Amino acid sequence: MRRRGWTVVAGAVLAALLVFLIGQAPVKYVILGPGPTFNTLGSYDKKQVIQVTGTSTSTSTGQLRMVTVNVTDDIDLLSAIKAWFDPQEKVVPRELVYPPDQSNEQVEQENKEAFQESQSSAETAALRELGYPVQVTVKEVASDGASAGKLAAGDVVQTVDGQQVTSTQKLQELVRAKPVGTELTVVRKRGDASETVKITTKAGDDGTPRIGVSAENKQPHPFEITYHLENVGGPSAGLMFALGTIDTLNTEDLTGGKVIAGTGTIDDEGNVGVIGGIAQKLVGAKDDGATFFLTPGGNCEEAQANAVKGLKLVKVETLDGALQALSDIRAGKATPSC
Repeated sequence: MRRRGWTVVAGAVLAALLVFLIGQAPVKYVILGPGPTFNTLGSYDKKQVIQVTGTSTSTSTGQLRMVTVNVTDDIDLLSAIKAWFDPQEKVVPRELVYPPDQSNEQVEQENKEAFQESQSSAETAALRELGYPVQVTVKEVASDGASAGKLAAGDVVQTVDGQQVTSTQKLQELVRAKPVGTELTVVRKRGDASETVKITTKAGDDGTPRIGVSAENKQPHPFEITYHLENVGGPSAGLMFALGTIDTLNTEDLTGGKVIAGTGTIDDEGNVGVIGGIAQKLVGAKDDGATFFLTPGGNCEEAQANAVKGLKLVKVETLDGALQALSDIRAGKATPSC
């Protein structure tokens, strides 16, 4: 009996050790959890998140908070199981965050670049709302392209077939809206004079219609905007940066003294796009005191499924729509809901 007892004990110890070792084994998953939020009207590392020099700025009694997702990599099986049963976290295949054909460093760099691009588009969209129109300016003309002899570096492209060119994105859309070989009526501004030219599109390397120019957005304005925020990546803060920029430069307090969080990409035209990690972002927003959450229309279904008590979901699809929603919040009116 004594020998049998020791055998049982030894077996139990070995079983426990085996379970422990299995639990410590790495798995090809990552954990998504609520990340920190940042008030775009506040400061970070002793600097204003949105810093404007060269003109007067306003202060707000409330907050416009951008939200993030925390990614935990190199997890073991026990951590994955624990996170699986945590309603605030999500376990996803690692390849969804870190593609197998890219290193962690490459992914981090791409996220950093996307974050910077979101700031650029946020500035473009915000300045347009504040009365500083975009001038789509030609940088270079291909010598064998459709615009050779018709457009030149420094020209401002004003309209295509009667439609206003409000950004390089819009120019591309207008050019590609018709088949290769279409003659476009383009109004350009060179110096102080505007002139109409006819340009017939040619096929690019990918077969899409092209006019053979590279262009850039220019928005002359008498001040400088700088964004100060580090260790954040991805494009999903675009909407909140745009709103924060408008609030900083506008005398009107967009928040009405409330803590308002939100997410969403933004393009140069002010369109709000879908993002990832909405469930974790809702939790982070609520934890930091938000009572309203600006939600991209394409994320509404997922946001509803992961709704957080005390956090009202407000559906937004454009920057104009977000500004109207903030106006409704200040006035105590009903807002578009998901």
